Formats: sequence, structure tokens, C-alpha cells
Amino acid sequence: MEAIEELAVQPCTSSLYLRPFRLSYRQNGTKKFWDFMRTHDSVSILIFNTSRQCFVVVKQFRPAVYMCEIERHQPQVFENQDKESLPSLENPLPAVVGVTYELCAGIVDKPGLSLEEIACEEVLEECGYRVSTADLRRITSYRSGVGVTGSRQTLFYAEVNDQMRTSGGGGQPEEGELIEVVEIPLGESMKFAYDETFPKTMGVIFSFMWFHNNIAPKLPKK
Repeated sequence: MEAIEELAVQPCTSSLYLRPFRLSYRQNGTKKFWDFMRTHDSVSILIFNTSRQCFVVVKQFRPAVYMCEIERHQPQVFENQDKESLPSLENPLPAVVGVTYELCAGIVDKPGLSLEEIACEEVLEECGYRVSTADLRRITSYRSGVGVTGSRQTLFYAEVNDQMRTSGGGGQPEEGELIEVVEIPLGESMKFAYDETFPKTMGVIFSFMWFHNNIAPKLPKK
């Protein structure tokens, strides 16, 4: 996962996932504009393994996170953005600075499938557990990237056990996915959520808090 090499930054003129726009508008008499991206909505799933009392999350390299760290250490990389080619990364940072812990998730890009069906597919592909739509509990939906994309993410909860695991997960290699499945013991989950040495999404923190408020009190006492 961390064997990153031959890095090159270049302008993005077209994309299957992002479309940049500029909105001009007048608000309370003041003329304004705002640049934004249109992208897909998404689903995410908080997975709890009842056999071993642990959360199942994923770990993967995120180029956007990596490049934020690059800019922080090497701001010249993003200077003169109008050029056809940007400076090469002569001394790249180790790839680990771009690795994050996240909930199992995926974009909503299959019009024939419901959100629940897409969530089930993601759980199987990324984490290796076969769940049905009946196994899912919808927690809530929210807007993410409100300053840039404003896309909607719908969060589900799924309980699994060891018997429901049919593969090692890891995503779809043919699509370039390289995902590591990670288990977070229930007793260590809140410490993990607030430990900044483990880069993670807000979805992980929020969902762990939701679990401790709504599910943990109903668990059998040991």
C-alpha cells in the first residue's frame, strides 16, 4: 500500500468523478460567485463484528490527503497553476502520510440499485462480509464537503459475525483499489477515535460515538 513512486502532478482537464463549476448569484443585494465541484453522492457503513466485539473499518492511501501534506511541506509544488505541467516531486514524502482510516464506503453511481443495495455491495467488496439489505439500519444522512461539493452521504449500521465473512475483502483490484481491512476492538474504539496519530474521517468519529450512545448500552453485560 505504501510503495508509492513516480509521482507527477498535472492539471485535471476531465474526470469521471469531478466536474468544476462557478456559480454567480446575488445575495441580499451583493453580487457574489462561488467555485464548486459536482460529484457523486455516497454511502458509508459502520460495521460491528459481534463475534469478536470489534468495529471493522478500512485503511487506504488517499492521494488528496497525501497532496495536502505535500503542499504543507513543499508549497512550491502548487505555484503557477496555469502552467501545463507543475514541478516534479523530487523529494516526495513517505506514502504513509496519505493513509487514512475510514468507514467502508462507496459512491452512488448505479441508478438501478437502492442505497441499501449499494451499501451491501461495498461491505462485500471492501470488507468481505455478505450482508443483506435487511441487515442494514439507516442511521442518518448528511452533507459532506459543503464548501466544495455539497454531496450527500448516507450512513448505515450493520452487525456481522465471523460466519458472514466470505472473503478477505480489499476492494476491486481491477479498479485500482488497494484496501486493508482493520479491526478496532470495542473497548479501544473511543481512544482510537480521538487519537490524532491515526488519521481518520469524521465519519469514523461520529459513528463510534453514535454506537456508544445507541447500541453499546444494549449489549449483554460481561
